[in-house]
Amino acid sequence: MSELQTQILNNRRFMHCPPFEGAMDESDQKKGLPHPSHAKLITGQQEADKIVTLPPFDGVTSRNSYTELLDVRRSKRAYFDVPMTQAQLAFMLWSAIGIQDFRGPNDAATLRPSPSGGARHPFNLYVSVRNVEGIDSGSYLYLPLKNVGQKQVAIARVGDIADDAEGYTGKMSYMMAGQKWAARAAAVILVTCSAYRAEWRYSTASHRVMLIDLGHLGQNLMLSAASMGLGSCCLAAYDQSACDEALGIDGIEEYTVYALTVGKARD
Repeated sequence: MSELQTQILNNRRFMHCPPFEGAMDESDQKKGLPHPSHAKLITGQQEADKIVTLPPFDGVTSRNSYTELLDVRRSKRAYFDVPMTQAQLAFMLWSAIGIQDFRGPNDAATLRPSPSGGARHPFNLYVSVRNVEGIDSGSYLYLPLKNVGQKQVAIARVGDIADDAEGYTGKMSYMMAGQKWAARAAAVILVTCSAYRAEWRYSTASHRVMLIDLGHLGQNLMLSAASMGLGSCCLAAYDQSACDEALGIDGIEEYTVYALTVGKARD
């Protein structure tokens, strides 16, 4: 068997269901260790000053038929150069990982619009804003712990992708593995994984589950975009180091796992 065939076989085996009982017996939850934070936090007054509370998103959807929504959901890669509204951005973020309630001893689990194995929800959402009304271009982190149980969204500015529009186009195209069309979207949502949130419960059996959960999250984002008359496209191909570096994350405890473009589609 060639090296390539061996790698393919190993990848297929990774998709098999592992023995959960043994893995959970070795987990930090089983050992009685406290659960990790349910979301990435912003600390300090200087960081708090960067928080932006987005407006309510009541009435932001334009499609009320679920059947119609499924009919129109398609991957869209061409966008008009028109801005998204802040309410549209808020709905996108909330519909994926907004925290609706807590469950279990010590509030160890969260309920959210997107399902997650063991209610672990190991993902964070960053937004690279290019064209959103009233929001400066830059990178923002969604803070779901700020508005638990509310249909309200807070984001915090965490950095810049580039100094100007031309620089943004080049940098985002590079981050998205040369897919230049992605840099023309109104915003790019970058999904990162804080893996220990799931490892705490499932240990070595957690990583396959997290990839399944990632698909749930992506579908929620795409359906939400379509419900507002926007186009979106999920990207599994991106430059790992460039994305992690742009977000200021270490690539080990937290790392990029997915991306999604969104904007007013041309077709």
